[in-house]
Amino acid sequence: MAEAWLSDTRSSYDTDASGYADQVAGLLERSPYLRASLAVFADLVRGSGGGPVADIGCGPGYVTRHLHDLGLDAFGLDLSPGMIAIARRDHPHLRFEVGTMTALDLADGSVAGIVAFWSVIHVPDHAVPGVFEEFRRVLHPDGPVLVGFHVGDETRHTSEGYTGRPVDVDSHHRQPDQVTGWLRDAGFGIEAELLLRPDDDVPGAVVIARSSA
Repeated sequence: MAEAWLSDTRSSYDTDASGYADQVAGLLERSPYLRASLAVFADLVRGSGGGPVADIGCGPGYVTRHLHDLGLDAFGLDLSPGMIAIARRDHPHLRFEVGTMTALDLADGSVAGIVAFWSVIHVPDHAVPGVFEEFRRVLHPDGPVLVGFHVGDETRHTSEGYTGRPVDVDSHHRQPDQVTGWLRDAGFGIEAELLLRPDDDVPGAVVIARSSA
């Protein structure tokens, strides 16, 4: 936790946890392409033998719950204790832990799949390669990873949260080829790319990759 961006991101989401949870409520129900991407991910996990799945940067746990509803043994990790408290309150039947994707408290090869659903957007460029190396370290051989992110070429700073309280967090918008390049360098093979809402001011993208054996 030595780097300022980590502590700023954690404290910002602690401050704005309830507002963020309200903002994403019902998101998957309104997003058929996101649901389809998560369904493909679930099929890949089952096809590679199954096992526990980590939702890294899980926030209030809505994706973790969706993965569970798809039949996966899903658990959530998040940097923010405030977010984890909401996830545990709203989904008491699931497991949630505080943790950082820069140093996952998971054994080598211990998870069958990883979802990073718009969570690496807060990781600066210099730290993304190490995060993806951590993903590969903890994944089963041939395990899938799904990464969702904002598409663009800028970093946007947020100083006011959804609740109106002050926050201090950056969101990095990236081109898909930059994200897939980092994944390949970390030992992943790219399986699919999906560009979402390409005519919006800020499109989204989902990349699904597999760890090499």
